[in-house]
Amino acid sequence: MPRKRNHRNDEVALQNAVKTLLANIRFASVDEPVSSIVVTSSVPNEGKTTVSISLAKAIATSGRDVLLVEADMRRRSLGGKLGVHSRQGLYAVLAGDCSLEAAVADTDVPDMYFLDAEPNIPNPADILASHRFRRFVKEVNSRYDYVIFDTPPVGTFVDAAVIAAVADATILVVRERYVKRNELLGAFEQLQKAEANVIGTVVNGCEPASGDYYYAYYNDNGERVDVKSEQAMTSRVPAAKASPRPAGVRAQSVHGAQAPSPATGGAAGVAPTAPAGRSGVIPPDTTAAMISGFRSGGVRTE
Repeated sequence: MPRKRNHRNDEVALQNAVKTLLANIRFASVDEPVSSIVVTSSVPNEGKTTVSISLAKAIATSGRDVLLVEADMRRRSLGGKLGVHSRQGLYAVLAGDCSLEAAVADTDVPDMYFLDAEPNIPNPADILASHRFRRFVKEVNSRYDYVIFDTPPVGTFVDAAVIAAVADATILVVRERYVKRNELLGAFEQLQKAEANVIGTVVNGCEPASGDYYYAYYNDNGERVDVKSEQAMTSRVPAAKASPRPAGVRAQSVHGAQAPSPATGGAAGVAPTAPAGRSGVIPPDTTAAMISGFRSGGVRTE
C-alpha cells in the first residue's frame, strides 16, 4: 500500500527551498544588488505564478518589502490566488489615471503588496515597451526593496522579454517532463536577444531527492559528479593525499526537499540560482551549459 504524503513536511520543504532561492538571488550580484525580478516560463502551466507568489512571501517574511506585479495582461491569475482585487491597476498607473499608492493593494502577508492589471488591455507589448513603463520600473524600484513581475510565458508572448530588458534579473521556470526542448531553447534565445539578465533556472514539478538537504557537485560543463563514487574513491586514498572534491569541480548547495505544487499537481523543486544551485536550478555560470544539455538531450524534458 503506498505511503501517504506528509503535506506538512511538503509545505515546510517548499518554504525552505524558496528561502534558499531568495538567498541565492541576493548572492547573484553583490556589487549591483537585484531589485526587480521577472519570473517567466517557456509555455503555460509550468508553475511560474506559484514561484512568483512563494518568492514574494519569502521576501516579505525576511523583513523586506516586496511589490508583486501582475504583468500578464492577457491571463490574469495573481489576484484570484491572493484573494486581492483592486478597482485600478497597472494600466491606470501608466496612463496617469491614478497614483501608484492608490492602485497598490495590501495582502494578508505583512510587507507584501500587490499591483493588479486591468482586463482587456489593448496592445500589452506596446505598453510595456513604452517610456512610461520604464519610468514606472524605476519608480517602484526606488520605493520597494524588491519588485517581482509575473509575466506571460516568453515562448507565447514577447511581453516577458520586453520587461526583462529593463528589469535587474530574470528567472526562467521550467517544468520537468513537460516543456519540449525546442520550446525551452526558443524561450531562452528570446531572452538572450532582449539582453535579459537570466540569473538562473528553476525546475518545477521534479521528484524530490532523498533527504531534506544535500550537497551536489558540478564540473565546469554543468555536469553532475557522482558524489558517492568520488567518496568511495577518496576513502581508499591515505588521508594526507585525499582531496575534498575532484579537481576543477565546484561545490554547490542544492535544496532537495520539495513539495506539491498547486500549479502542476506534482513535486515542486525550487532551488538556488547562484552561487549555489541545482535541484533544479542552474546557476548563472552554467546556464549556457544547461541549454547545451537540452540541445544534446542530456536534460530531462518532454
